[in-house]
Amino acid sequence: MTKLTNCLDTACIYVGTYAKYNNGSLFGKWLNLSDYSDYDSLLNAMYDLHNDESKPEFMFQDYECPFLEKMGLLSECHISVDIYEIIEQINDSGHDLEVYEACLDNLGRMDFQSLYEYANNFYYGEFASDEDFVQWLYEDDTLTIPNWVVIDWSATARSIMFDYFESNGHYFKA
Repeated sequence: MTKLTNCLDTACIYVGTYAKYNNGSLFGKWLNLSDYSDYDSLLNAMYDLHNDESKPEFMFQDYECPFLEKMGLLSECHISVDIYEIIEQINDSGHDLEVYEACLDNLGRMDFQSLYEYANNFYYGEFASDEDFVQWLYEDDTLTIPNWVVIDWSATARSIMFDYFESNGHYFKA
C-alpha cells in the first residue's frame, strides 16, 4: 500500500451521488485515500458503496486536504486517475507536502509535473526569516566573505529577495 505523508495520510473524501443528492439524500460515506492502494481500488469501493444505482455519478461533497483541490486532483465531480501516482511522487521526492503547498501558493495553479520539477530544482529550504535565508546563501555558496566584513543582513535580504520567494518559511528561486 502507498505510504501517504502529511495531510495525504489523513486525506479523505465524502462520496455521494448526484442522483441521491437531487432526490434529497446526502447518503454517502467518508473514504480515506490511504485505505486504498490505487485509484482502481478506490473506484471499486465507491461503486460498492453506491451499488443501488446502475451507473452512479459520484459527487465528492466534502474532502480533507485542500492541496488535492489546488492541484486540480479533486473537485465536486472529479477525482483524478493520477492521484495515487502523484502521491507516490511526493513521497519519493524527499520533500514534505508543505514544500509543494508553499510553492503552489506563490506560483498559482499549475500541473503537478511542472510544480514537481520547479520545487525540486529551485527549493532551498526552510528558514526563520529572509535574513537567515540570505545569510545562509552567502555562507553556503562559493562566495567567501572575510570574517572581518560586517554585513547588514536586513538590507541585503531586502535586495536579494527580489530573486526569491518565500511561503510559510520555505524559500524558492523566483
